[in-house]
Amino acid sequence: MTASIDDLLVTLRALEIELHQSAARSDATRLDALLHPEFREFGRSGRSYSRADMFAHLLEARSHATVVADRIALRRLAPDVGLLTYRAAHRGGDGGLQRHTLRRSIWQRGDHGWQMSFHQGTATAAFEPDA
Repeated sequence: MTASIDDLLVTLRALEIELHQSAARSDATRLDALLHPEFREFGRSGRSYSRADMFAHLLEARSHATVVADRIALRRLAPDVGLLTYRAAHRGGDGGLQRHTLRRSIWQRGDHGWQMSFHQGTATAAFEPDA
């Protein structure tokens, strides 16, 4: 049975937010579960990253930014494919926001559950997150 759009949004939002957390970003087993084998990312820098690139980058990082995300929306592309769109920024040590980004993630459900198969970040003007 296919989940309602609201239920699917709750599920994919939770997985997306989990990928923002240091616990997931520093855990190879969790990254393996969350990132699709054919994962690809187009970063806000314009660079392209493979799954192996992301593993190396995330697992080697000494620390991970605190990500603030809002306006998360879902569009179902197929019964087992969803597109999340949202705004995000990094919270700096002074509490201010930087690296404002529009983000898109494609999630696919397969034999291993929901996995992110594509992610894109596009730099955007500064914004204040919704309450």
